[in-house]
Amino acid sequence: MDVTAAAKHGFTVNLSILFSELPLLERPAAAAAAGFTAAELWWPFGTEHSPSRAELDALRKAFSDAGVRLTGLNFLDDLSQGVRGTVSVPSEKERFRANVPVAAELAASLGATALNALYGNRVEGVEPAEQDALALENLVIAAGAAHEIGAILLVEALNKAESPDYPLVSAAAAVEVVDKVNAATGLGNAKFLCDLYHLAKNGEDLAAVIDTYADRIGHVQIADNPGRNEPGTGELDFEDLFARLSAAGHQPMSGSAAGGLIGLEYRPSTGVSADSFGWLPRELRAAR
Repeated sequence: MDVTAAAKHGFTVNLSILFSELPLLERPAAAAAAGFTAAELWWPFGTEHSPSRAELDALRKAFSDAGVRLTGLNFLDDLSQGVRGTVSVPSEKERFRANVPVAAELAASLGATALNALYGNRVEGVEPAEQDALALENLVIAAGAAHEIGAILLVEALNKAESPDYPLVSAAAAVEVVDKVNAATGLGNAKFLCDLYHLAKNGEDLAAVIDTYADRIGHVQIADNPGRNEPGTGELDFEDLFARLSAAGHQPMSGSAAGGLIGLEYRPSTGVSADSFGWLPRELRAAR
């Protein structure tokens, strides 16, 4: 791949999917050894919505010792249990709300400028409208917490094949929620997390999504499709996509989440994360 277009971007490596062959506290150092200075995380404590001070401090130390900045963090999502977020799930209301200040404090302490709130799956026996009303209430709370630490709130579309019970399976659906949150808060800090892998797997026109929602995109994540592996293993034209993102204003110092960084959220095709970065020259891996 010609890296000319990639050279205009900075990158942040998702340590919940990359370097997952290592214990969590060893991953920041592994990312640094591979040349990265920025990383993001799904909620890293499983189903524990309020981890101990010792656990939080250990994670902070792992990042600070490695010289890696956390750029983005998910609120409680329970992805380790196959759940796709807790925002719209009635039984998770209290745990989600208790998690909001914990996640915001952790994010702020490590310099993160984006908090991602996965919407949550539909629940059998609960009306979708009831879940959507709860989601809006919770997202308003989350947006306020993000605003207090100078961060944005991200709302993400996933793909229907892998997340059949998740209702936001198009860019338009996620952006509709973003707009509702901004209308309710007046803060304007809710943004669309544009994950090109999920959108591609849903069959969306990626160029059209970038062009249509450029002003709503707060963060971009990538993986090739099919397979969800590193760029070059699938069918996506990342040279074109990186160029389109640059043209749309998503680049370092653009004012978007994490300074316009692109999140690497893929599974290494060989199972060895350090071997999956050949497509990205080492000199381009540090966040700028």
